[in-house]
Amino acid sequence: MAYHIYFENAVAAARTLNLAPDLINAVLLDVAKAAVSQTTILLAENQKDLDRMDPADPKYDRLKLTADRIAAIAADIKNVAGLESPLGKILSDDTRPNGLQITKLRVPLGVVGVIYEARPNVTFDVFALCFKTGNTSILKGGSDAEFSNKAIIKIIHDVLQQYRIDVNAATLLPPEREATEALLNAVGYVDVLIPRGSQGLIDYVRINAKVPVIETGAGIVHTYLDETADLQKAAAIIDNAKTRRVSVCNALDCLIINSARLNELPFLALPLASKGVELYADKLSFAFLESHYPAWLLHHAQPEHFGTEFLSMKMAIKTVDNMEEALVHIAKNSSKHSEAILSENPQHIEAFLNRVDAAAVYVNASTAFTDGAQFGLGAEIGISTQKLHARGPMGLEELTSYKWIVRGEGQIRN
Repeated sequence: MAYHIYFENAVAAARTLNLAPDLINAVLLDVAKAAVSQTTILLAENQKDLDRMDPADPKYDRLKLTADRIAAIAADIKNVAGLESPLGKILSDDTRPNGLQITKLRVPLGVVGVIYEARPNVTFDVFALCFKTGNTSILKGGSDAEFSNKAIIKIIHDVLQQYRIDVNAATLLPPEREATEALLNAVGYVDVLIPRGSQGLIDYVRINAKVPVIETGAGIVHTYLDETADLQKAAAIIDNAKTRRVSVCNALDCLIINSARLNELPFLALPLASKGVELYADKLSFAFLESHYPAWLLHHAQPEHFGTEFLSMKMAIKTVDNMEEALVHIAKNSSKHSEAILSENPQHIEAFLNRVDAAAVYVNASTAFTDGAQFGLGAEIGISTQKLHARGPMGLEELTSYKWIVRGEGQIRN
């Protein structure tokens, strides 16, 4: 298939997206409205995808749409419409001694490609964020969400056509693998490529892409409970971080517990047991849980359980004697996504915040908040775990670059 046609059309569409803010917002609000009004259609198409996937697969929950989830997606789109656009924002303005006026101005990235697995909400989110920032989007969803993504892109295209806007502002590539390879090699067409999905997908894109890549998504998340942590707070936070939604990248994977608190571990684990969480406990923590946690849910931890993104009702437990050991464990196993400390010790808290290298670092709160909407960004195109260009939840500003505007009156350089 001649995939370059998709890319050429996307580039051409990008040149037409210098639209009035009111028009952009009207389109987004109508897309949100259409998503809700067509909930029945979206759920029916989503069910076709769900029927092809094992419900035990960690990706099943990510793939699943519900009426409530569609309403939440629509709310996020409305939030994006209500945000101030960063386009045209003056970042700096200076007049040089020779009279040149030099202005640094926010502009769109251009053509944004996104490769993702089993996450139909991404189709809506990427379109909304890219359209708001004057970018065209090229979407490469997985074959496991084929029917869902096609139904969503039809909603988007129908609204764009109503406003006589080029539908190539949002392009959904065919689900076959060859389309992925073409996107990875779309030099001269795609300005940036963002993979969202498993660590395997992210690694594959990073290694094979010939266009610039922003890594997002993989979350190996730790929470350290020190000797001063409030027990009631900790129990609620650990439960929420692990079980609120296990298939997302901000879910807790490893509880690191100070050895002075091991006698309280059974209490901390009670909410997890009631929800069927399997624990992979190291030797010390296993001994304290053995008589208090369901035997069929308690396992001896192996080395591979640390540094694993479970994406399911599973969690590792690591015992340490002090914060230094906790920091070493996190540094060794973290994906630099989200890390947390539960503590009432100001010195421990400040040391943790200063020394942990992650996109989001928490104090006495659930890592479930690592999310564009929760951070006030409206929605997110992904959560960057790297440091160049963007880090953490990527909203509108992270989908822009800048250019220098230089105004003169005949100056020449000696």
